Amino acid sequence: MKNLLHKPFFRRTLIGIGIFIAFIFVMNVIIMPWYVSSSDQLVPNVVGVKVEDAVATLKDADLDPILSDTTFDEKFPKGTIIYQRPNANETVKKGRRIYLFVSGGEPLVPTPSLKGKTLSDARFALERLGLFLGRIDSIASDNPRDMIFGQQYLPGTPLKKGDSVEVSYSIGTAVGTITVPNLIGKSLAEAQKILADSSLKVGKINYQVSFSLLPNTVLDQYPSKGNKVNAGDTIDLFITKPADPKTDNSTMEQ
Repeated sequence: MKNLLHKPFFRRTLIGIGIFIAFIFVMNVIIMPWYVSSSDQLVPNVVGVKVEDAVATLKDADLDPILSDTTFDEKFPKGTIIYQRPNANETVKKGRRIYLFVSGGEPLVPTPSLKGKTLSDARFALERLGLFLGRIDSIASDNPRDMIFGQQYLPGTPLKKGDSVEVSYSIGTAVGTITVPNLIGKSLAEAQKILADSSLKVGKINYQVSFSLLPNTVLDQYPSKGNKVNAGDTIDLFITKPADPKTDNSTMEQ
């Protein structure tokens, strides 16, 4: 027997058997009794519940909530639970992880570029994304006739399906009897008075951020000075506004 103990293979075999016996002992005497004796818990239903409330409910039930993924789903408000795993009313051990899937709200789509398109092409481009063509401002311009040259939202602006996009549509050059005055550098109030004196009106006001000019200063105008228009026509203005991080992505405002 002593000779066998000196043999490496025999010693390794004895050590392996000892480790296996110790493992079985720990499993049977310590781990399994602890696992079996731990109390069960019924999983609460948190589908449709706000994230913070769902997490609190699961923690109160001695469970471990895990925020797994965010998915767009128009059936559930943004920030609520749309799915949980394990499901509600399943029996699990306390401390069990409960995976939560959160609603990102309604799916958003990027605004396509409509400039240079005809109305029919623009309508098709919008409708294939679930958007609609909104108000159409038909304006005499130097742009090609029957072509869109302005749109309400910048390309790429996220919109909800069902939203509409207003556009400016060229009807070609129109010859009038009134010369468009120069309004650049004037205040909005001054521009309104000058246009009124010329039997013209302020059209669409487009606000743009400026760090050097006073607010409500005219940066540009359309049609530009010197063009011929008719009485009652409108002149679109590009007006300065102070920098504000809360402003939206709209480039055309009334």
